[in-house]
Amino acid sequence: MMKSHTNFLLFATLLVVVLIGALDFKVCSGALHEASLNLKFYKHTCPKAEKIINTVVDEHAEANPFLGAMLLRIHYHDCFVRGCDASLLLDPSSRTKPVEKQARPNLSVLGFDVIDDIKTQVEKACPQIVSCADIVALATRDAVSFQFKRPLWKVPLGRRDGRISLASEVSPNLPSASSNFSTLLNLFSSKGLNTIKDLVALSGAHTVGISHCGVISRRLFNFTGKGDTDPSLDPIYAKSLKAQCSNHNNIVEMDPRSSTNFDNHYYKNLLEKKGLFNSDASLLTDRSSAKLVNHFQAGDKFLLEFAKSMKRMGAMDVLTGKQGEVRKKCHLRN
Repeated sequence: MMKSHTNFLLFATLLVVVLIGALDFKVCSGALHEASLNLKFYKHTCPKAEKIINTVVDEHAEANPFLGAMLLRIHYHDCFVRGCDASLLLDPSSRTKPVEKQARPNLSVLGFDVIDDIKTQVEKACPQIVSCADIVALATRDAVSFQFKRPLWKVPLGRRDGRISLASEVSPNLPSASSNFSTLLNLFSSKGLNTIKDLVALSGAHTVGISHCGVISRRLFNFTGKGDTDPSLDPIYAKSLKAQCSNHNNIVEMDPRSSTNFDNHYYKNLLEKKGLFNSDASLLTDRSSAKLVNHFQAGDKFLLEFAKSMKRMGAMDVLTGKQGEVRKKCHLRN
């Protein structure tokens, strides 16, 4: 009788372990899993995947000079919440709580249609083989690299798609445009990134793209609650931004005169006190960070370090093996 009871408990324990392993239940540990990903992951199962993705991205990039900025934002916003598992792509349903897409920081995220287009083409060649998480990682690399006509970094593959997407997890895990340096540093550290170096390098993504004026209105018109402007902004630049931002819905370039070129101009602007966001300006408030800003504004140093940082970010808390799933459509769970 005792032996039978013991065997039952052992079986029950094993069953619970198997069930938990099968679920997509993950508490983000801030761990990088580069070793669990593989550059040749689809070599035998979908050898044309990367070519298909690159072709579709090039078609969209030809028509949209901001594609790199759009896909970078999708990749960033996805990876910083629950890891790089494409949970940001999921649409809401009547049976779920609000999803990441519905969180306020993600309401202006664009480019989901491009990912869907890529997924459609990949599915025709290799049904339910290539994950949406891998598509996002590859498409982002290809969109940023488009102007260079060569890939700026290699993308290890093997990510799986998550089944959980919660709007409530977004704001606590995403860097904010109004964040100060210590807040940014703590967040990057909690994600297992190379803290200051990755923070300064990945902030360089602001060299492309645009922003709504509402994001910077307080910095321009009411910085301390007295109708003042952030004194860390160059006065002439601040005056120009105020003229452009008569309406919160107006848009401004994140990197003036270079918002469609992926280059080191962002760092040159920072040194001239022309960083658009408070989070940009905060990079100059720390000695080590400011030193890197000065380092990255010369030559190709930024591009080389950005590539390394993107590989690290792309491995944050990824699902692999039998975790999660490979979605048939990126916006829907299977």
